[in-house]
Amino acid sequence: MTTVTGSYAALPGIDVYYEDHGEGDPLVLLHGGMQTLDLSFGALLPVLAPRRRLIPIELQGHGRTADVDREITLANQAGDVVGVLDHLGLERADVLGFSWGGLVALETAVRHPDRVGRLVLGAVHTRKDGYHAEIHDPAQWETSTRMPTEEDFAAMVGEYERYGLSTFEAVNVKLQHTVGAEENWTPAQLAMVTAPTLVMIGDHDFVRVDHAVAMADAIPDAALAVLPRTQHTEVFARVGIVAPILEDFLTR
Repeated sequence: MTTVTGSYAALPGIDVYYEDHGEGDPLVLLHGGMQTLDLSFGALLPVLAPRRRLIPIELQGHGRTADVDREITLANQAGDVVGVLDHLGLERADVLGFSWGGLVALETAVRHPDRVGRLVLGAVHTRKDGYHAEIHDPAQWETSTRMPTEEDFAAMVGEYERYGLSTFEAVNVKLQHTVGAEENWTPAQLAMVTAPTLVMIGDHDFVRVDHAVAMADAIPDAALAVLPRTQHTEVFARVGIVAPILEDFLTR
């Protein structure tokens, strides 16, 4: 039977919640913005757990990790990921991130290349124009078929109400500076990523597929997977498609 241990890593200024699933090569999982481990990876974790040691982390202001008096930046959160690895005595781990978690995963690989084995970037953008234009216009959100649904947003808000450690509105404001940045990484920085990388995206994501192609081209050792009939929030929910792709990539 797989055991699941939830605990906290006491890092400078913040206690970061993480879990420890299974045995084998370690894989860190980083959830999407305004989500929790359950919302991002609830369907995926049971499928991966029999063959790997999974270390899902809830980032600042999400789920069981409270918001603190600190800006939510990629550098801070990459530091938190490394802090959890240090807490567990791990020199290196594969890192998988979805959406905001993918941004943090990429920042970890850029800033701490010796700590990241393989890298999976799910539904990630590197700059503002990596989004479809409609995403920058709130007036189009209600009619966009690329955006999270009302049910998706309700589930996110429900998780904030469930744990009560942060507020949806305050954390969302903190994320926007990075999410809407003109450029978080230059092509030169992407070219310095040493980790073998898998870029995954849905074909109906609000991140442009051609942007994902450009990311995979810019990272020296990168592969690309485009999931058919898949929106942004569905990327890691399509377990039947995603799990074999991940297994192939992570074990090569």
